[in-house]
Amino acid sequence: MSKLLFILLASIAQIPLSSQSYTSYYTGNSQNINVNGQGGICLMGGATEDDEAMKWFLRRANGGDVLVLRASGSDGYNDYMYSDLGIAVNSVETIVFNDASAAYNAYVKQKINRAEAIWFAGGDQWDYVTYFRNTPVDSIIRQRKLNNAIAIGGTSAGMAIQGQAYFSAQNGTIYSEEALANPYHASLTVDTALFMQNNYLQNTITDTHFDDPDRKGRLSVFLARMLTDYSMDARAIACDEYTAVCIDEAGIASVYGGWPTYDDNAYFVQINCENADQYPEICTPGSALTWNRNNAALKVYAIQGTSSGERTFDLNTWLNGNGGEWQNWFVQNGVFQETEASAPECLPLLLQNDRNDLVIQLANNQLTVRSSIPLIQIEVLRLNGHVLLSEKLQETKIAHLKLETISNELVFIKITDINGKSSVKKYVVFE
Repeated sequence: MSKLLFILLASIAQIPLSSQSYTSYYTGNSQNINVNGQGGICLMGGATEDDEAMKWFLRRANGGDVLVLRASGSDGYNDYMYSDLGIAVNSVETIVFNDASAAYNAYVKQKINRAEAIWFAGGDQWDYVTYFRNTPVDSIIRQRKLNNAIAIGGTSAGMAIQGQAYFSAQNGTIYSEEALANPYHASLTVDTALFMQNNYLQNTITDTHFDDPDRKGRLSVFLARMLTDYSMDARAIACDEYTAVCIDEAGIASVYGGWPTYDDNAYFVQINCENADQYPEICTPGSALTWNRNNAALKVYAIQGTSSGERTFDLNTWLNGNGGEWQNWFVQNGVFQETEASAPECLPLLLQNDRNDLVIQLANNQLTVRSSIPLIQIEVLRLNGHVLLSEKLQETKIAHLKLETISNELVFIKITDINGKSSVKKYVVFE
């Protein structure tokens, strides 16, 4: 055999005939057990995990199986979750996606279906969007979350993909200075395409590594884009590094961190509901953002996280907090500013609503409401509580009402039926 032929054959022998779309690392009992998970969401800001928050997450698995999904790295979580923290679980398995086809693999789908808790590691969130969105990964997870069957958690990029809106990083990262100078910078990719869809994170974007570097400016731009482009009642949850927000099945968010030894913060940010006009004054391509609104465009509840997680914020109302302080955030000509503030004085968010039979149409200031149950009253209120309309009805299932002229505004529509039961819907009024 010639030397050249030998080298060629040796090279061919090193090329795999088929590539595995994923790599699995398994620790613990290989026999699956069926237990009822407790649901919940754990959001970590990046850097080293907060041990107490991770214990909270593992307890939500209720002794069952924990699955770690990632697009890079290896088995760094396995021993940490299985034995180092002292919380008993049946197993910890890490599946590293080598390419997008892994999302369709039968073994991967089975593991997602059987897990009681799923953790998304850090990395590049665009990898996660590319590998997971519009695949069995996100659809199975969404289905299982409907009944609180699994707990969901993630750090860094794994946190960044959990909101209804998310910074996809399709064109790389972006810094506050760049975002404030041009809200439509090519790297500012705020996406709202169907993805994870977590309870209590509707209309919400999450941001991580919040203190390194300072990301308050870019988060303000994210929210401005959510409102301007998508007419979302935009909100955000942001975590410093080493800080975590754990949301239980009742919508109460507990903040974990190292305060008072370390300045570890979480921020709950919302559009200021006290402002009649909530839209940015300037949010256009190539121009610096101005979102001032009398130095109070955004209302923020800031909490320093502790090892016990006793400081909380209620995501049902976005008004009630414990152990934090209120701030105003605003932007003038591309310069971010913040001040101390008081709590917003407006109606609670009222996310929970068990009336699915209501049909509401609002066009040209004409309101039409259809219901399967006769209605006795309809009220329309601004977010600051001002009543735009209050109309008593004669037990009708169809109501046509004329509103005063309003435009580009978020309003509450409160509907009371013949049984005295009231439901509240949010609605965006356009020009």
